[in-house]
Amino acid sequence: MASIIDETPDDRLLILVNASGGALTEHRASEGLRQWRDKAGLLPDVIGYGLRLNDARGTAATRLLRAGLSLAQIAACMGWSIRTAALMIERYAKVSPEETDVVLAALAAAK
Repeated sequence: MASIIDETPDDRLLILVNASGGALTEHRASEGLRQWRDKAGLLPDVIGYGLRLNDARGTAATRLLRAGLSLAQIAACMGWSIRTAALMIERYAKVSPEETDVVLAALAAAK
């Protein structure tokens, strides 16, 4: 990803674009992911649940948390406030109850 960002011209505000070079809409991004998901055979009846574009942020938050990043570091990586990071991790990240308690304690300390 870093190389993609580095190679993106300074005057270009978008990294992910549609076929015409314009802004990629939420609908088109989700549709594209659905097509790749289906092509890869990751269908709900095969894997037991449906994959959606929003699942990516839960996966990212979980991986960052398990990599040992602090709440502030996760917030910075994801473009969230610390409060939002704590709420998102609690909602999306697959964590043990002990990990959730640590996140909530960090949120309380950050107030």
